[in-house]
Amino acid sequence: MNYINYLSNTIIPIVILIIIVYGLKEKVKVFDAFLDGAKEGIEIVISLFPTLIGLFVAIGALRNSGIIDFFTNAISPVISFLGIPKEIMPLAFLRPISGSASIAIGTDIMKQYGVDSKIGMIVSTIMGSTETTLYTIAIYSSVVKIKKTRGILIAALIGDIVGMLISVVFCRILS
Repeated sequence: MNYINYLSNTIIPIVILIIIVYGLKEKVKVFDAFLDGAKEGIEIVISLFPTLIGLFVAIGALRNSGIIDFFTNAISPVISFLGIPKEIMPLAFLRPISGSASIAIGTDIMKQYGVDSKIGMIVSTIMGSTETTLYTIAIYSSVVKIKKTRGILIAALIGDIVGMLISVVFCRILS
């Protein structure tokens, strides 16, 4: 364990040293290249800011409106037929939209049912096997200025649904 701590504490300075040595060898102005990269990073953050604000407002409205409970109750006959616990549905709805909202919901579910319960294991597996799809697509497509994201969105949401269903199946098999 001490070796891993030592390695993790020294790896960043070693990488920085390697970059500086390589830059000097190739006659690159390392500090100027660093400043240019920092400027590009700030430009990207500024271009992403409106998208992030819109997503955060939409997530807040969605969580507070009660629409998630409405949809959960509307599809409860189907999910109970499929053997999917109703308790994970708020996570299933919000996971593709927001990582922070899904972490909050996942934490609430685990506090209520326990981390070692079947529902707790399903929640953990869903969190690890799915992505915040809408957030990721919004960020990446706004940076590279992609306007037509319908195909990306459909494929990514299908991947999320498959990840959630497989999470339920594997947790049922393994528990």
